[in-house]
Amino acid sequence: FKLENQRRKPFHLLHIKIGVSIIAIGFVTMFIQKAWRSTAFGLYGYLNFTKSGFQEHSKKFKEEDMQVQIQGKNCLVTGANSGIGYATAEGLAKRGGNVYMVCRSKERGEAAVTKIQSDTGNQNVFLEVCDLSSISEVKSFASRFSSKDQPLHILVNNAGILKHNRNTTSEGLELNFAVNVAGTYALTETMVPLLEKAAPDARVITVSSGGMYTTPLTKDLQFAESNFDGTLQYARNKRVQVALTEKWTETYGNKGISFYSMHPGWAETPGVTKSLPDFSKS
Repeated sequence: FKLENQRRKPFHLLHIKIGVSIIAIGFVTMFIQKAWRSTAFGLYGYLNFTKSGFQEHSKKFKEEDMQVQIQGKNCLVTGANSGIGYATAEGLAKRGGNVYMVCRSKERGEAAVTKIQSDTGNQNVFLEVCDLSSISEVKSFASRFSSKDQPLHILVNNAGILKHNRNTTSEGLELNFAVNVAGTYALTETMVPLLEKAAPDARVITVSSGGMYTTPLTKDLQFAESNFDGTLQYARNKRVQVALTEKWTETYGNKGISFYSMHPGWAETPGVTKSLPDFSKS
């Protein structure tokens, strides 16, 4: 028995050494992959997502495509009182759409609606108050909005947040995930019947981010299995939005609803200034 144990011991040590080596190689590989993703995205973003990138790509824009009119089309834009959401709502209003601005703050929302009405001359701009971090609020809003019994031609899922500390909503969801994923998902799903009414002209556009290229999909949607990183969670959320867009296309594409995800470029917005101040400066 003692002899057999002595014979086995070197093999046990060898197995342990091999196991440790595999784990070490795995960590090194993950580090290299993460560094490569960040570097490649940073370089690609610098060339394509900055002001100079916009100017270069704008040469390929067709002016007539940008001047389309959408009189009578009903448009719903989330996170619409500032930044990209505000610019989107204003652009739709300029083109004659009936624009419903979904905002969390009643005061800021009212100010944004008044300004867009004044600047565009379009009085068919309306405020809808809803906190997308609350699934129950999203459902209540969807019920109210659906009672209008009108088709929804354009849904822009723009609302998003980046919180660096882990916070949990009253419904038990991590806050970034609640707004960026759960709220977006719940709103889109509840709007499908109204979107069907607008088929084949129905469009769902989800404002994702090129930051999603820095991370793969993960099952840890609530970021509960490791030390919380708000920037990484935001990137994960944006990756999920793109995956959801693919899934929605698969599920509802035959109903005359078109689904898109997009990256708006690195824009100077209040959200970026607040959440990523150093990045905003550069």
